[in-house]
Amino acid sequence: MRLTVLGTSASYAGPGQACAGHLVESGGTRVLLDCGNGVLANLSAVIDPLTLDAVFVTHEHPDHFLDLYALQALLRYAPEGPADPLPLCVPRGLFDDMGCLLSDRGNAELRAAFTVHDMLDGETTAVGDLLVTPHKTEHTGDSFALGVTDGSATLCYTSDTTLGEAVLEAATGCDLLLAEATLPEAYRGVAPHLTAAEAGELARAAGAGRLVLTHAWPTNDRDRMAAEAAAAFGAPVSVACEYDTYEVVPASEDERETRS
Repeated sequence: MRLTVLGTSASYAGPGQACAGHLVESGGTRVLLDCGNGVLANLSAVIDPLTLDAVFVTHEHPDHFLDLYALQALLRYAPEGPADPLPLCVPRGLFDDMGCLLSDRGNAELRAAFTVHDMLDGETTAVGDLLVTPHKTEHTGDSFALGVTDGSATLCYTSDTTLGEAVLEAATGCDLLLAEATLPEAYRGVAPHLTAAEAGELARAAGAGRLVLTHAWPTNDRDRMAAEAAAAFGAPVSVACEYDTYEVVPASEDERETRS
């Protein structure tokens, strides 16, 4: 299973960046986890978006779904005619809210582009070679971490969350933890997000094999983020950049035990 990072910025994109978006591939299966502003352009540089098998959106904040509007235009006006509707899993009510910004015609085209499924806590969706399980977390409204497995290795994407039992349950035992790290340490607790150190604490408590940080303010010091997270995790930490790829493989027990 391979993870390709398409967008790492929180709320707004810095130079050369995009907001939340991550491509997961296994065999011939391709799923997109979040589709924030700027993600579609980066996705198009990596694969043909028409080859996606499904999109999962973790919550209703615009930096996690805005490029769905662009994606529907690509799907509805594909070179060989309208593409088949793409499966889209979203928190209940999000898709209806998206339609409020559009004309009747635009709303109809948006609905024609996707087959919409409500995301429910703990309800696994099979997409080709992958199983995707949402875990409700504490952020705002209905927000979900996503567990993705190919039957061999497991990725947990926290999306946006506070540190607590809900996200710990989602992350426990994962081979690679893709964790948000929005806040500088000085802002710990002022918004429902993690700092890099909290992401490290989460990874250690969850027994994660590896930790990759994403969803950071563009102005964050990424070297400092890596150091703070590594100190809490007990092992080196990666801070993702756009187009970084990671092979998600089973972590050894030795890797987990050294941080238990």
